[in-house]
Amino acid sequence: MAVIKPFRGVRPPQNLVSKVASRPYDVLNSEEARAEAAGNEKSLYRIIKPEIDFPIGKDEHDEDVYEKALENFKMFQEKGWLVQDDEDIYYVYAQTMNEKTQYGLVVCAHVDDYMSGKIKKHELTRRDKEEDRMKHVRVNNANIEPVFYAYPEHQELNQIVEKTAKQEAEYDFVSVDGVGHHFWLISDKEDIDRITEIFATFPAMYIADGHHRSAAAALVGAEKAQQNPTHTGDEEYNYFMAVCFPDNQLTIIDYNRVVKDLNGLSAEEVLEKLAKSFDIEPTGTEIVRPKALHNFSIYMDGKAYNLTAKPGTYNDNDPIDQLDVTISSNLILDDILGIKDLRSDNRIDFVGGIRGLGELKKRVDSGEMAFALALYPVSMKQLMNIADTGNIMPPKTTWFEPKLRSGLVIHKLD
Repeated sequence: MAVIKPFRGVRPPQNLVSKVASRPYDVLNSEEARAEAAGNEKSLYRIIKPEIDFPIGKDEHDEDVYEKALENFKMFQEKGWLVQDDEDIYYVYAQTMNEKTQYGLVVCAHVDDYMSGKIKKHELTRRDKEEDRMKHVRVNNANIEPVFYAYPEHQELNQIVEKTAKQEAEYDFVSVDGVGHHFWLISDKEDIDRITEIFATFPAMYIADGHHRSAAAALVGAEKAQQNPTHTGDEEYNYFMAVCFPDNQLTIIDYNRVVKDLNGLSAEEVLEKLAKSFDIEPTGTEIVRPKALHNFSIYMDGKAYNLTAKPGTYNDNDPIDQLDVTISSNLILDDILGIKDLRSDNRIDFVGGIRGLGELKKRVDSGEMAFALALYPVSMKQLMNIADTGNIMPPKTTWFEPKLRSGLVIHKLD
């Protein structure tokens, strides 16, 4: 059973939400955050990227940077830019992109569910990134940003969300990237109790995005439990904030690859080697979007090709071997281009599909890269199958859009 609870959110007044809300901390660097927050003292970047309040070049991992996060968090509350709700409630957070709206529930998930594997992972985490977010949670004693989860679609939950979304929204604005953000409060006691009961019937929830934030939040909660001699398991620190969406509403988009060189081969030699494992079809000078699983597009030397993996080069009965990232990593990037480790090889870079296939062509035509590989996106079914079987996806497999906006609501650990 998945344990969740409502909470007293800390959030901006209606008239300030578009000033406070920001992109997540990990989708932009310090200088991009500095530019986006310029002239806006209320930007959440001053809490989640507090190095922007120091001179350019300041190391974001310095202790005084974390202390600045807390100083700014306190100041936001003192000035009324963030205000805590009076009672424990749930929230509905909807996002609209490309005329499609997805509706999530903002809840507090339980640390024990993460530790026991009821909150299922599909990616490895890096200890340095975990430690960074743990310090941020510790110093602020709060989950400033939510994690992004999926749950098995449930008709009664849909009905509660639909009923709530018919009311006037607490927040309703469009961010600079063109994504619509809509936010409602669920304060009806019967609805709150029913949401908690329904989640308790789910055997698992799935991390869509936010593996490092999930790990950090859970580890800090576990630390606090050890440090408390009268720990009961009901304290607020046993929970962390998540936005949970029904699995059938989420969209995973492609996550593509570009490589700096052809590993000493000519374009003709690369094609010759590819022909052993793929049926190859030239598509002119424009990269064509892959049509289905096991179908790929490549671009090099000003020419594009569509590749279809030959039968016998993959295993559709294995949740990892059937992934196109596995097939392309083994048969193209490793065997031909010599990329052995996607995490550490500096000859490869990754391009989120939100940038479009034109970005791949541009980076090769500019001479910066020599080879581009476009992949068909992973499905939610594949992701959940991998998580259910205890497997881990290769690096840079999933890209979810739209990203959650940070700063709509915050969860305090006391």
